[in-house]
Order: sequence, then C-alpha cells, then structure tokens
Amino acid sequence: MNKAIGKTGPVWALGAMSGTSLDGVDGAMIQTDGEQIFAFGQTGYQEYSDAERAVLQAGLGQWTGDAVTAAARVCDAAHLALLAGFEGAQLVGFHGQTLAHEPRGRGTLQVGDGAALAHALDLPVVWNFRSDDVAMGGEGAPLAPFFHFACARWIGASAPVVFLNLGGVGNLTYVDPSHAGPEVPGALLAFDTGPANAPLNDLMQARLGQAMDRNGALAAQGQVETGALELFLAEPYFARMPPKSLDRNDFDEMIKLVGELGDGDAAATLTAMCAAGVARGMEHCPAPPERVLVTGGGRHNPVLMEMLRVSLDCPVMPVEQVGLDGDMLEAQAFAYLAVRVARRLATSCPGTTGVRALVGGGMISVPDGV
Repeated sequence: MNKAIGKTGPVWALGAMSGTSLDGVDGAMIQTDGEQIFAFGQTGYQEYSDAERAVLQAGLGQWTGDAVTAAARVCDAAHLALLAGFEGAQLVGFHGQTLAHEPRGRGTLQVGDGAALAHALDLPVVWNFRSDDVAMGGEGAPLAPFFHFACARWIGASAPVVFLNLGGVGNLTYVDPSHAGPEVPGALLAFDTGPANAPLNDLMQARLGQAMDRNGALAAQGQVETGALELFLAEPYFARMPPKSLDRNDFDEMIKLVGELGDGDAAATLTAMCAAGVARGMEHCPAPPERVLVTGGGRHNPVLMEMLRVSLDCPVMPVEQVGLDGDMLEAQAFAYLAVRVARRLATSCPGTTGVRALVGGGMISVPDGV
C-alpha cells in the first residue's frame, strides 16, 4: 500500500471538488499530516462545457437510472482530465458530484468512481466521504469544517471566526481556535445557511442563457421584492437548530417566488435571499465572531458581499485577505480530509453534522498491484 496511507509526517495530498453550482472541477494540493497545514501547492480548474453541465443538471435529484449514469461519466471524465495534470501527489481526495441529498430520507448520493480514478492516476484515492456520517445519524454535510479549523490556526486566528462558503448552497463554520482540536466540543459549529448561487445561476440560465450573474451586474440593476423575501424567510428550515443541511433543490420554490418579476428585480431578490439566510444563520453562533471570511463563488458578487456587510455585525471579507484561496478551499479541504481518513482520524463530529459520535468517513481505493 502507498506509503502515504501509514506515514506519520506531512504528505502532499491532491483534492478535487465539483460543487452544486455545476461550474466545473477544482483541484488543489496541500502538504499536511491531517492535522496541521504545512504548505499549499498547485491548483487547477476544469470548466464544464454547456453540454456537460446539462447532463449534470438532468441528474440532479435522481438516485438511479440513465441520468445518474450519464452524470457519473461526465464527473469521472472531467476529474481525470484535470487531476492527471498534477505532479507529486501521494494521495487523492475525490468528493465526486452530489446529485441528491436526503440525510433523513434516502441518504446522500455523490457519483464518481474512486476505484477507477485510483487505477487511472496510479494513486490511492479516498472517496465516498459522506455516507458513513449519514449512516450514523449525521447530516453528511458540511464536511469542510475540520479543514476550516486548520485554516484558522494557519492564519493565526486567536478569536472565533466564521468561514462562510457561498457555492450552490451556503454553509458556515463557526471556529473557536482556542480549543485543542476540531473534535473538541465547542471548537466547531457548522450548518447550511440556505440557498446561495444555485437559484440565481438557474434563473440566469433559464432567462438569459448565462451561467451566472457575473459581478452581480443584473442584481445591481434591480430592486428587492420584500414580500418574496419575507415568504422565503418563513420557511421552516430557518427555525431549525443546527446542525442541518440542504439539497441543492430544496428551495426550488424561490424561483417561483420571483417568477413574475423582471430580470433585474428577480436577480436582486434571489441575491437578497442568500444574504438573509446567512444573517439568520449567524444568530446560531455561540458568540459573535471576530470576522466572517467568505469563500466560494459568491464572494465575487459585489452586490451580495455588500448585502452581507450591511446585515452582519462584524467585518466581512473574502478569504484572500487572510492569504487563503477562496476558489480552491473546498478542493483543499478534501485533500486534507483524505489524509485524515487514511490515518483514521475523525472527519466530522456532533457539532458539524449532528452525527452521534466522531466519524472518519470515506473509503480508500488503491491502484492495482499496490
């Protein structure tokens, strides 16, 4: 078996993430021992074509059938095309593509064949990260919080800080870096805040044939429909105590709420819904954080960022301001988690997913003959 599996010192791990925004695959390397971050390495990005994105879109919400099979093929091909260009990795963390997520129902489904990827890359691959957590009563998401704890240590944070990821779905991690480790009670609280980019991206695609509201240009031209915003915030999800998680399409009704609005007003209202969900979520933090560090595609939207700054009672900034890469943080997280799985360390805990006990999720596939 590859030496990265049993080694105790730092190794170079390669992580990959394809999120619910369906924009493409991120790949990133970090040097870690599964606890501390030693260095950040090469990054890369493989954008989905319109045809590939359509195949993935058709698979969303499906558990079996031809649409799932086709989405898996797209996922595998895109990941291999990107990850084959990296050098020096000793281990790979492969998240796959989430198509469906019902932790209190049918479970969670991330398509992608880790065993085939291990064979193609000739490297051990850690994958299927979420299923064990769900099987033990957890939400299966979010999974980046243990990495966020390591990032808080890496940036030298001494007071509580929030990492806010605005991908297809929004999620936040409250980190108290004064604790000895991420698994210690009180060190982490994490949950999904609500929809983020996914409804806005879907609106842009349906109305204008565009993948996103780039730089918030359309939202900046519109006005927020407060009635629709109030109906959105009346959703029972916001009254639930965390940990809690969402599927990409759980708030499909959002699109219907803005269906009669013009393009600009619809975009502005969906953007405001994202910010309002975050503001409501921040009420669950055990103490006011020193700052909110924003990662994911949403941080590129100046309209959304300004809405967050107005609605939150602490500084809001992109993670680049503390030396992190907001485009690659989730890919880096799965590189980090891969090492933790390989070394039988926990990847989630009651404070992050609501799981009953510490869980080290994921399975390891190794190349033939290794």
